[in-house]
Amino acid sequence: MCGRFVSSSTPDEIAKYFDAEPPPADSALEPSWNVAPTNDVYVVTEDGGARRVAPHHWGLVPIWAKSPAAGNKMINARAETLADKNAYKHAFRKRRCIVPADGFYEWKAVPGQKRKQPYFIHRSDGEPLAFAGLWEEWRGPDRSGDQRLRSTTISTTEANATMAPVHDRMPVILPPSAWAEWLAPDNHDLPSLGSLLVPAPPQLLVIHPVDPEVGNVRSRGPHLVDPVEPAAVSGTGGPDGMDDPPEPSRRG
Repeated sequence: MCGRFVSSSTPDEIAKYFDAEPPPADSALEPSWNVAPTNDVYVVTEDGGARRVAPHHWGLVPIWAKSPAAGNKMINARAETLADKNAYKHAFRKRRCIVPADGFYEWKAVPGQKRKQPYFIHRSDGEPLAFAGLWEEWRGPDRSGDQRLRSTTISTTEANATMAPVHDRMPVILPPSAWAEWLAPDNHDLPSLGSLLVPAPPQLLVIHPVDPEVGNVRSRGPHLVDPVEPAAVSGTGGPDGMDDPPEPSRRG
């Protein structure tokens, strides 16, 4: 799964990396080394042949939802279910996106202890990650358009060899060669799209333990990604006292 990640690149850096138009200056987000569910996050979409970077609410709100709270448990969408689950199947066909990230966190149980040890996972070459995502535009409980909210979810798949010792799931990380196919809104070849939703090569990622402070959503500074010795860390539980970041709804 993916319940916390880092978004430290500027909008212009993201736009340049993904060959996209940056968002308006008045919609720029503050950098965060601890992006949490329901935060606004940058996504890359394509429309009319042009890619654009824009903020979206993290937690997919289906068009049929009665309120935005429906997205609170839809931060992740299992790749195996995108074509079938009602919450995701329409977006999978027409509204795919990339969620840029500079790394993400995962928690692992510590044998003999109640707490879990957080780890930071990032690309070995320091480049951004391109999470496969879906997006929706919620238009209010009666779909009148009086209320509008664009939201996103991150697709997950089985863990690769780097991630498996920590967690059995990981976000789908798209290589540059897959961006055009994934983003094209007129591409409805679901089997081909599904073939992109695979674990990243193990050598793409590196991982190290970090301080449990990352479990506090109010902590957002760059020190959160600093390596620590596992035996030297303190704290109990996972994010905000939980044993793990919130699991996505089993609907996805």
